[in-house]
Amino acid sequence: MADQQQAQLEAGPEQLLYASILQKGMFVGLGALLITFALYALSIVKPYIPLDEVSHYWTMNVHDYLHHAHIKTGWNWVGMLNYGDFINFVGVAILAGVTIICYLAIIPILLRSNDKVYVVLAVLEALVLSLAASGILAVGH
Repeated sequence: MADQQQAQLEAGPEQLLYASILQKGMFVGLGALLITFALYALSIVKPYIPLDEVSHYWTMNVHDYLHHAHIKTGWNWVGMLNYGDFINFVGVAILAGVTIICYLAIIPILLRSNDKVYVVLAVLEALVLSLAASGILAVGH
């Protein structure tokens, strides 16, 4: 009985792979955040909003901030990666996207173990997250 309970508590190969990729992705994302913050904070990369003007925008809601700063929403930040205050988004995108990679990576293991329900769930999860990240389902414009 104790052996059966222990076997149920052990992580399967798909769980171990998912966790391994998630851990590596978290470290890459965290590293990117630290490096890009240093580039911004040390003024190595010029910011879009000058540091002496940042406090002016703190009291604004997001809509007013974007309007006054002439910033477009969605994936337009990718075109602004030459600015120190936008290069930080790279680490955020890595952290947000690593889950999609995790789901895609475990699909072959699930297929080999003939776990059809989990294959469908992993594919759907990856599709939903990708669709949400794409901005196609954007609301509130």
